[in-house]
Amino acid sequence: MSFPTLYHTVKSNRLLYKFVKPFADYYANISGYRQLGLRYDDIIIEENSIVEQALKRLPPEENDLRNIRIKQAFQLSLMHSILPKEQWTKPEEDIRHLSPYIKKVTEEEAEREAFEGVKIIRK
Repeated sequence: MSFPTLYHTVKSNRLLYKFVKPFADYYANISGYRQLGLRYDDIIIEENSIVEQALKRLPPEENDLRNIRIKQAFQLSLMHSILPKEQWTKPEEDIRHLSPYIKKVTEEEAEREAFEGVKIIRK
C-alpha cells in the first residue's frame, strides 16, 4: 500500500512543480555535495539495515565508483578545499543509483512483515 507523498504531489502538479523546482535546485547547489564530486545517493547514511542491503545489491563497478567519490570527498574535506568548478557534479550527472535498490529492499521488508504477521487459525 502506497501513500501519497509530498514528492508525488509536487511532481504530478505542473504549476506547483514549476514553482518548487528552482528552490530545490538552489538547495542542492548550496548543500555542497556536488562541489566535492558526490551524488545525492552517496550522502545517504549507511548505518541502516535497509541501506546496507541495498549496497550489497549494487553492481560492483557502481560500488567502486561510489567508493572512489566518497574517498575523494573525504580527502577534499581534510584539505578544506573543493574541486575546480569544471569537475563539480552537474545536475544531469546527479542520478539516483542507490535509491531504486533501497526502494526494492523496503518493499521486500514490508512484504516480509506482512507475511510474518499472518495468523493461522485452525478449525
